[in-house]
Amino acid sequence: MSIDWLPRVELDQHRKWHHRERLLSQPELKDCSMPISYLFRWACCLVLMVAATTPMLAQDEIVKRPGQFERFLDLSRASQLPLLSWTEPSADLPSPFTFGGYGEVHWNLTEGSGNDEIDIHRFVVYMGYQFEDWIQLHSETEIEHAFVSEGDGELSIEQLHFDFLTGNTLNIRAGRMLTPVGITNLKHEPPSFNGVERPSFDKYILPTTWSSDGIGFFGKLMSDLKYQLYLVGGLDGTGFSAESGIRGGRIKERPSLNEPAITGRVDFYPFVRLGNPAAQTLRLGLSGYGGGLDNGNHGTNPGVESSIWLASADFEYSVHNVDLRGAVAHEQISGALELANGVATDIFGFYLEVALHILPSKMKIGRFSESDLVLFARYDDVDTQFEVPAGVAKNDAGTRDEVTLGLTWSLTQQIVIKGDIQLRNDANPGDLPTLYNFGIGWEF
Repeated sequence: MSIDWLPRVELDQHRKWHHRERLLSQPELKDCSMPISYLFRWACCLVLMVAATTPMLAQDEIVKRPGQFERFLDLSRASQLPLLSWTEPSADLPSPFTFGGYGEVHWNLTEGSGNDEIDIHRFVVYMGYQFEDWIQLHSETEIEHAFVSEGDGELSIEQLHFDFLTGNTLNIRAGRMLTPVGITNLKHEPPSFNGVERPSFDKYILPTTWSSDGIGFFGKLMSDLKYQLYLVGGLDGTGFSAESGIRGGRIKERPSLNEPAITGRVDFYPFVRLGNPAAQTLRLGLSGYGGGLDNGNHGTNPGVESSIWLASADFEYSVHNVDLRGAVAHEQISGALELANGVATDIFGFYLEVALHILPSKMKIGRFSESDLVLFARYDDVDTQFEVPAGVAKNDAGTRDEVTLGLTWSLTQQIVIKGDIQLRNDANPGDLPTLYNFGIGWEF
């Protein structure tokens, strides 16, 4: 039985390997920091035992060196993976190395304020290595805003994890991985989403990019059902704020394991067994995250008694030349009064997007045979002050909505030119300044 179904980065011509599966999981974690720490250690031991005792698989049971990728929406679409080699590979033995990356440059103009800028927003390098057919290493290193100094720019390891591929239903992942919530956190290469900037929902509600360090399982339970489930280092609740929500709680260096979290998701593809009738593809996802917030960098914990529970649902649907996508999430924070002033007890947000492919087929010729032109509209509704503790005044700047209208021109499946306008509003009197954005993005 082959397990070549295992997902990679879901883009047509992507040159990286990632396994991106999901599961909704909301176990009870409140007031259990010490037992959870022991649970984390025992889980690590259990996973390592499973990996060590897995028998040698028959040749047709082992995942071969990645030779194709699947789009997030369309499991049937795949492309051959060209391999980068430090030495000339033989015809039947490809190099174990894979190299890739993505990046984007933005031109951001703000109505009336003069805060206009050119921003080399991010440049990301991917490197992978296959030790054996069933042991793979994946990594992404990112630099943001072109220059790194104190308080400006960022250089970080976004992903660095091992995948131990033991079978269709149960595979092991260990290291730094993408937290499996929402759409954009798992699929954020510039050609994979519309708009120069990522949705506000993916900045304030499910902060992208959100990486977690931990260990867990992923796999495919049925032909149309996939999952991920991990035990990971938790968030630092003292980094939460009234306007930015949980975004500042991510620990990017050496996260504490004082109060780990459990996160995961499931994805259901209802049209797979039907052969994607009438050129339709549909994915439905549920994801979750739960854990304590008494975590700090370098293991220095802030000493708060707080926890977070997050539940999210998302979907992507394509039919003919129309794409629809959306996501919704609700977060509950217990012990919010122990955190920064104004942190809400409940945070809520959603977004919906419709996109229309408008480039006529007769224009897709010659150098533009792979080109596409997409007209899209997106609505974001973000409320990091949905409910606040008794006696705490709401910060109206945390309740906002945004309409984004724009075009995405894909020169090829790997290079995009984007332009959009963003009409913004919050709960304060008057509208926020309109934003005009232009950008170019790529992945390879």
